[in-house]
Amino acid sequence: MYPSNLLFICSDEHRRDASGCYGNPLVQTPHLDALAGRGVCFDNAYTNCPICVPSRGSLATGRYAHQIRLWDNAFPYTGGHPAWGHRLQAQGYRVDSIGKLHYRRAEDDDGFDEKIDAMYVAEGIGELISCIRENPPLRKGRNGILSAGPGESSYLRYDARIAERASGWLADHAQDEKPWVLFASFVNPHPPMLAPQPLYDLYPVDDMPLPVDWQASDWPRHPALDRMRRYFGWEEPFDAAAIRKATATYYAQCSYLDQKIGQVLSALDANGLTDNTCIIYTSDHGAMLGTHGLWGKFTLYDDSCGVPLIVAGPDVPTGKVVQTPVSLVDCFPTILEAVGAESHPDDADLPGESLWGIANGPQRERFVFSEYHAAGSLHGAFMLCDGHTKFIHYHHEPAHLFDLDNDPQARVNLADSPVHRPLRQRMESHLAGLVDVEAVDRLAKADQAAKLEEYGGEEAVLRRGLSNSAIPGEKPLFQRVER
Repeated sequence: MYPSNLLFICSDEHRRDASGCYGNPLVQTPHLDALAGRGVCFDNAYTNCPICVPSRGSLATGRYAHQIRLWDNAFPYTGGHPAWGHRLQAQGYRVDSIGKLHYRRAEDDDGFDEKIDAMYVAEGIGELISCIRENPPLRKGRNGILSAGPGESSYLRYDARIAERASGWLADHAQDEKPWVLFASFVNPHPPMLAPQPLYDLYPVDDMPLPVDWQASDWPRHPALDRMRRYFGWEEPFDAAAIRKATATYYAQCSYLDQKIGQVLSALDANGLTDNTCIIYTSDHGAMLGTHGLWGKFTLYDDSCGVPLIVAGPDVPTGKVVQTPVSLVDCFPTILEAVGAESHPDDADLPGESLWGIANGPQRERFVFSEYHAAGSLHGAFMLCDGHTKFIHYHHEPAHLFDLDNDPQARVNLADSPVHRPLRQRMESHLAGLVDVEAVDRLAKADQAAKLEEYGGEEAVLRRGLSNSAIPGEKPLFQRVER
């Protein structure tokens, strides 16, 4: 493709189906819908780990979480593995970021020339409590759901700031001769579940749909999922009114995010950059929103590990929907190709491939991979999906196998079906060729145990408490936790 600028817009916790262009009849996202209308919408896009820090590490490096040993939110990216930004910097491209990175600290060489208003993990350390895999302290995850509704938050203010600064950056660099990359990273619709009143009012609570399997009698029972519910405090079911209110709030946050994206895209147009700038929009992971009795991210269901992914710009088809599965590791070669950068020999073994070729090519079979070793899990979980079948290997626990063509909401587990044994064996064989699950599970736990010791052991980590990710200029808040 012809070299161009690249505007990469990222959000946090935006589930794939929470926008109009992905078929949601309620969520009002006109700017994302318009972007999809003049570009390509990937229907089967996935994160490589459904939690912030490892996902962003995979996005940066083009490698899976287990390859870069970023297991949970206590293992932030430090620049130790080459990022696409490093490759671009070495070839003289300007690479700036604005907003949430969730890397370690500003002093790290993480592949950006200038990091504007950047958010990092708390105190450069992150969420140490996630490293306690056996007998972990239980979290209080109910209040944030029950208190959902209209209101103000630091994250809403931060996203407004990001949109303003990104718009200003585009004006400042409109005349640059060499292609550049701007990574504009928003926080919404990440909790806290608060949204501006006018946007909240767009979504009458009584009209909000209830998610699949929201009642306890319908919850899928599985050791890993039951453990997750207990860990986060979701064992007691939420009533329909609370779920509907939380859904309305989340949709309003998505609309707020869309407004900020629209502001940045308007600045792109106002500065005459639209015709020579490629755009990528995606999110680091999704959100369960009560589906199967689960909330937040943390799982390998599509609600959590599926993400929106839209590309647009010169040489990109318009109004096209691509079914070929893709994932965030595909962004590394995509970014390099967009600006005309050369690939590095050390990146020949990267698992991803450029989205531009996939967008312009025919639909085809392809496997994507995701994994989870973080909060609420006793053992590692590993997912393969080819767009038709999803296989989840829960280490030491029963597997999941879903026929997504006939069961898109993943309600019927076929893992023990004799009829589907050949399909399961095919998925198991492909997974075994990709990753040694026993070795990776063992390595993750060893690294997490070492991290705990580095900070004084489990009791010291418990005394430190659970921290939030504060916006720049504010101090993180710590919540005491107990076993």
